[in-house]
Amino acid sequence: MSKIGRKPIQIPEGVNIAVENRQVIVKGPKGQLSYELPDGIGVTLDSKAIIVTRDSDITKQKAMHGLVRSLISNMVTGVSQGFSKTLQIYGVGYRAQLSGNKLILNVGYSHPVEFPLPEGIKATVDEKQTTITLYGIDKQLVGQVAANLRAIRPPDPYKGKGIRYADEVLKLKPGKTGKK
Repeated sequence: MSKIGRKPIQIPEGVNIAVENRQVIVKGPKGQLSYELPDGIGVTLDSKAIIVTRDSDITKQKAMHGLVRSLISNMVTGVSQGFSKTLQIYGVGYRAQLSGNKLILNVGYSHPVEFPLPEGIKATVDEKQTTITLYGIDKQLVGQVAANLRAIRPPDPYKGKGIRYADEVLKLKPGKTGKK
């Protein structure tokens, strides 16, 4: 039995969960998310917990057991607390601005890069215009948007200029050594 899959998911106050036709719907103070259960995976609702079960010990079902439990747990956390991801911009003259539902990035290209934020994602930029914080209830979407922003100008391995995650540790390479 999967160690992760058999752990019950505690339901916090203010979160409602419904299972209808293999669809798990989670509603909370921050919004609503839904997930379609794969074949062979079931969900039972307790008064204060959700338990994910599987029909048999087929390898595919064993693999999906822990995954489905983690996805439902992330949905419960997302609608109750939300998720955030922080990005840092390093480089002289590199900055970000928030204009409506678009991020405008000046990151060393000849033109500013406009990045439209998808629905369900909110962003803030600090007063120095070098820190971007993304907020949302869908963990996968927040992470994907952060990865797409980082891909606009990944950190340079020699000088460290670019966009990186706030908790990312970058090991800089040494440059060329001159002739003697």
